[in-house]
Amino acid sequence: MSLIDKLLTRKSHNKLIAPAPTEEQVKQMIKLALRAPDHALLKPWRFRVFTGDGLVQLGEYFAKASQIIDPDIGIKKIEKIKNKPLRAPMVIVASVAIEPHPKVPEIEQYLSAGASVQNLLMGAHLLNIGAMWRTGSLCFNRHLMELLGYESNEFIVGFIYLGHEDGEKRAPKHPELAKFVDWK
Repeated sequence: MSLIDKLLTRKSHNKLIAPAPTEEQVKQMIKLALRAPDHALLKPWRFRVFTGDGLVQLGEYFAKASQIIDPDIGIKKIEKIKNKPLRAPMVIVASVAIEPHPKVPEIEQYLSAGASVQNLLMGAHLLNIGAMWRTGSLCFNRHLMELLGYESNEFIVGFIYLGHEDGEKRAPKHPELAKFVDWK
């Protein structure tokens, strides 16, 4: 199978089980992530890797940040939030650290961070590691960012869940190009 054909089979998978990717595999994925387009070489991407007890701590942070936003949140909802990181054996929190620059607006730095996550996902796929990029309200929760020790200029762009795929993997659906491309 050609590399293009292999990449065309990439699909998010939400049932991820142990083992987690190895440290060497994570380093390879991050190396690919760091090849993302980067106007003015600002390198705005950041990655925090959580496994084992780190996933439990991340769940505690999720719960605490959620309770700050909604002090009346129910116990069942808090337990569900706490367990979110446990849906996979590894979670990488991807973020962007915005740097003021006269030629590189914030949106370009966010786009660069998004491209880095896409590269990471492609790297995972090439290594036969299942991956799911998740967002949601916790991505925009400043209290969570503070609990993670982020500076005021750093923002979460997603939670990348990684592991081995469990269950049946359906082939991705490929949309018609004509719906997305206008040739002139």
